[in-house]
Amino acid sequence: MGLQVGVKGKQYPERLTTSYVRESDTFGRDEDKKKVIDLLLSSDASGNEMCVIAIVGMGGIGKTTLAQQAYNDSRVEQHFNLKIWFCVSEEFVMPMVEKSIIEAATSSPCPKFENPEQFRVILKKNLTGKKFLLVLDDVWRAKPDHREFLGQLLEYGARGSKILVTTRNKSVASAMHAIPHHLELLPKDDCWSLFEKHAFRNGSSNADPKIKEIGTKIMEKCKGLPLAVKAIGDLLWSESNVERWTNILKSNLWDLPMEGTYILPALRLSYNYLPSYLKRCFAYCSIFPKDHIFEKDQLVLLWMAEGFLQPIETMEQVGNCYFDDLVSRSLFQQSLETNSGFVMHDLVNDLAKSVSGQFGTDSLKKIVKMTRYVHLCESWGTFQDIKEDLLKAKQLRTFLTLRFSSVRFWENKMPRTILCLRVLSLGRIEYSVNKLPDSIGEMKYLRYLDVSGPQLYRLPDSICNLCNLQTLKLSSCLMLDRLPRDMWKLINLRHLEIDQTYHLKEMPIKMGRLNCLQTLTKFIVSKHDSGSGSSIGELGKLINLRGKLLIEKIQNVRSVEDAFDASLKDKAYLEKLVLEWSPLEEVLGISESQRGVLENLQPHEKLKSLTIVYYGGKGFPDWIGGLTSLSELKLFDCKYCSALPPLGHLPFLNQLEIKGLHGVVNVGPEFYGNCSNSSMKPFGSLKFLRLKNLSNWENWFYFGVQNEVETFSQLEELYIENCPKLRGMLPVYLPLLDKLEILDCQHLKASLSIDSFPVLTRMKIIRSDNLEFLALAKQHKHDGLLSKLKILLIDDCKKCELPMHQQFSSLEVLFLKDCCDSLTSFPLDLFPNLKCIRIDGCRNLQSLEQRGGDLVISEIGIWRCFNFVSFPKGGLRAPNLVMFTLKNCESLRSMPCKMHLFLPSLRYLELVNCPEVESFPEEEFPSNLKKIIILTCKKLIANLWKEILPRIEWLEIGGDESEDHVESFPGELLLPTTLTYLHIKSFGNLKSLDKEGFQHLTSLVELQIYGCPFLMYMPEEGLPASLRFLSIKNCPVLKKKLRSKKGKEWLKVTRVPNIVIDDRLIQGYRWQDWTFRYEYDHDLKSVKVMVWQMVNLGAVDVRPPLWTWHG
Repeated sequence: MGLQVGVKGKQYPERLTTSYVRESDTFGRDEDKKKVIDLLLSSDASGNEMCVIAIVGMGGIGKTTLAQQAYNDSRVEQHFNLKIWFCVSEEFVMPMVEKSIIEAATSSPCPKFENPEQFRVILKKNLTGKKFLLVLDDVWRAKPDHREFLGQLLEYGARGSKILVTTRNKSVASAMHAIPHHLELLPKDDCWSLFEKHAFRNGSSNADPKIKEIGTKIMEKCKGLPLAVKAIGDLLWSESNVERWTNILKSNLWDLPMEGTYILPALRLSYNYLPSYLKRCFAYCSIFPKDHIFEKDQLVLLWMAEGFLQPIETMEQVGNCYFDDLVSRSLFQQSLETNSGFVMHDLVNDLAKSVSGQFGTDSLKKIVKMTRYVHLCESWGTFQDIKEDLLKAKQLRTFLTLRFSSVRFWENKMPRTILCLRVLSLGRIEYSVNKLPDSIGEMKYLRYLDVSGPQLYRLPDSICNLCNLQTLKLSSCLMLDRLPRDMWKLINLRHLEIDQTYHLKEMPIKMGRLNCLQTLTKFIVSKHDSGSGSSIGELGKLINLRGKLLIEKIQNVRSVEDAFDASLKDKAYLEKLVLEWSPLEEVLGISESQRGVLENLQPHEKLKSLTIVYYGGKGFPDWIGGLTSLSELKLFDCKYCSALPPLGHLPFLNQLEIKGLHGVVNVGPEFYGNCSNSSMKPFGSLKFLRLKNLSNWENWFYFGVQNEVETFSQLEELYIENCPKLRGMLPVYLPLLDKLEILDCQHLKASLSIDSFPVLTRMKIIRSDNLEFLALAKQHKHDGLLSKLKILLIDDCKKCELPMHQQFSSLEVLFLKDCCDSLTSFPLDLFPNLKCIRIDGCRNLQSLEQRGGDLVISEIGIWRCFNFVSFPKGGLRAPNLVMFTLKNCESLRSMPCKMHLFLPSLRYLELVNCPEVESFPEEEFPSNLKKIIILTCKKLIANLWKEILPRIEWLEIGGDESEDHVESFPGELLLPTTLTYLHIKSFGNLKSLDKEGFQHLTSLVELQIYGCPFLMYMPEEGLPASLRFLSIKNCPVLKKKLRSKKGKEWLKVTRVPNIVIDDRLIQGYRWQDWTFRYEYDHDLKSVKVMVWQMVNLGAVDVRPPLWTWHG
């Protein structure tokens, strides 16, 4: 490649750091961490009104790591309602920062916006009233408008919000009026500790005093930069030769100037000592943007396509060794954002760009005659838009795309530069390729082709001319219905990825001739009379298959002998196997012959994961119990199987899912395998067990009488779902069970005792009438289970009762629905750490009781508790309460008193069908209240006109058909000028909207009117100029006046950009394309994570955004 050390290649593509950090790899920053955290938690950040803090230091010194440590600190986590991490890199693009904030606040992708003002409106809604922390990592430059932008963000947020910036430039901190924290070089002792960890095999230098002496001098040349210390340490890790250490110490590269290259001498040395074959592989990575996450297997395939791998063993094995070597030298490092991804530090990325020079680029503007590798991450329209740029590159070998927006890549003939490609990847184009031209068959040198994506529906037959093709990726080609008939001609094909190609009908003929194949993600068995596809026997000829394999439509197997010919038993490198018949209702003539087919599809004993779906035999073959390396087993919808295979003796099985086996009546001794004659614990490694939709399962017999304690000893998660005939008890003792879910098991009789599950933290019980939760708890004097449980959901379980005689000291989330009939008063003091509670349909509940101090609770919901009448005397003292909903509490007459004092954090208040509530408390509303919903509360609405509403931003108000006193809106009700969203619902006699009531609503963005049958007139002066969206539904009189887009009423609304009437778009574009409902985040972020992992409420009626249990 003509690589040279010191070739200038200063580039700053987008860097994408994350908020994750490995604590074990940090030294000497405890004091810095403490100072930064103290600044973040301080009330006014030393009087600086901007509340911006900047970590300033040179590249590689650990600014991002320090910011990550502060960001993830538990105190910071608890202090802020909302945290956002954004990597800025060279260009500070404010809309991208806004987009990141919106996505963090709503936990969903940000919609597209037509103009910046729409961004700002939604941004304000999501920051108002929240104490947020925004980290802007790797800021290179700042302008005055950036400072104004940050100031505006802080104005939106609650007092105490902070912005943390990391930057190499003091001028950035100054321009942002930030409080600087200057990060100094790492102290000598800490440098040595870091060096020892990376340079010596056991993390200690005690072995050789001479090497320690040399190492100390080398470490001093790193000048206190952690990145340099790690790079040199990793370079020396495998070296025990004193001469080699001496050569590195005396290398002239330490003396090369950094000016103009930005390359640390230690990194130059690390590259310089790479073998030539690794230099090529490393330099190739210059095409990746900074902190781009790449997969190991993917990069190895790209190296292979470029011919960088010396074929000592298989090329994939060689590539894996090369990759691991670069990881061991800290040139690649594990991404903490994904389990399988890797990244390069931005200074390492600079090194790669420097040594590759003009051979690699990630920008069209930098393509020159010598360019060989192009990785584009820009937006463009069609191939014609970049054709001229590509023509410059006479030796182009790699063309990759990332986050592109292209409608068409090419249409007809391709330029000659494209024809010489080794690598062509179009798999990440936003609007993916829908077809390839026939001329692709002229790309004789092509070895890697990726056209993954939902638009591709056909591959041209000419693709079979690509005799050098090694990798073909067609994943997620949802419309692809066939592969070219002559694919067998691709004799060098090693990797064929066709997963998620749901319309693909069969494999083409002669697939067995592709004897180089190592990856074949799916094989579809052809019907014996089709003549156009491959039988399952063709798999037998593919002796090198490895990784994962899905075999579909096994009902098409022609004979038991044909299944045997697949030779799955000989494929020792297969790790994951899925055997799938078509759904049984689609297959005629189900017979026991399927048993014989499955018998002969026995895989190698080293298989790690097995899934069997829609199998129609009556029993499972014995070989399942012989898969001694199996760690995961799934048996789905095997309707006729009457017994489970023996599994308890499998030593590595840690995940087991059984679903839809309707023939199973008893789960007995055979299930535990041959453990009775040995000391082996049945299911001694199992951590996850799901038993679902076993409609005839009646009995669960446990392993022996004396050995019950030894069964499922490692089980952490147990799910039993929709097993309506199951009787008896759960396993007596599950010492490590953390999560338990029982759904729709009406006959399961069990008392979930304290001693059965000593470490249980999450429990969900739904529609299981005979379960008696904690029925034995009264017999115990210790807290046991009650001291550990964090999340509890009970729904429609008539016999379930909570023991209200002792404290639930760890419970954070509680959901009670249609249960606990004996509960008349709920003692909040027994739940000192409760963050979120909803009580729904507890028919005898009358009151909430609080006798102690302030509660930490953030959300309260009381629904369908028809006898509920009162809150604690003297007021509900919950200073952290954010959301408060009352629905269908027909006996309730008043709200808690002193809400303005005791509920200062309240932002969301909802009352629905509480007909006896007459008014809000006479005191002021809570100062942070932003959203009020009042529906079918007749007395409250009648008196609402006397109220002075707070400075809320969302008001949803509605009556019912009997509300005859409201003829105009808002009438005497004074709406606050801060109102942004207004929904008016179900006023049966409403005729007009008042001019006076709407004129001052200068912030109004959305107006929805629903179910007002006599509404005729919009405000006389029209609607506010700020209004962006108007929706009218079930208002027939007004609809008649507006649908023709003519007349006086239409003139009043015509300026509104987006108008929908009865769900039909009348004007503009759909609002949901760029906006979303007002979401509230708060102090429950950690609870949300636990709830998301445990609870999927499904049929349970939970209304967002108040109840975040189900996402």
